[in-house]
Amino acid sequence: MTLLDAYALVAFLVGGPAAPQVRAILRDGDAGVATANLAETLDVSARRHGLSVSHAMQFIEPLLEEALLAVPLDAAVAQRAAEVRSQHYHRAERPISLADAVLIASARPGDRIATADPDVLAIAEAEGLGTVVLPERG
Repeated sequence: MTLLDAYALVAFLVGGPAAPQVRAILRDGDAGVATANLAETLDVSARRHGLSVSHAMQFIEPLLEEALLAVPLDAAVAQRAAEVRSQHYHRAERPISLADAVLIASARPGDRIATADPDVLAIAEAEGLGTVVLPERG
């Protein structure tokens, strides 16, 4: 499975630089999103792009039914996210968010992380996960 971070889903929703690559991942049919990243997607879409949460969900709900698996944040993922963040976080050198740690913790062996964030990519690789490098904001 390829897990999409919030940046990837926001790009899909608003037509950002990564939108074509995200559409291709969704078409492949083995995409997922950690529920923490879904919440971040809705928040960023509303605050930065003026897309209401309900309007954004109108686009995301069909994806959740057909092409995008929502990976829930349960106690095991929460514990793993805390371990990932405590092992890799550094305020100046590697400032990953808790949602980023949840994204990485939601991955299983063989999964890939799709993001433009170099810190998340580096940690995913350090954790033995595959990566998909998305184009950064223009």
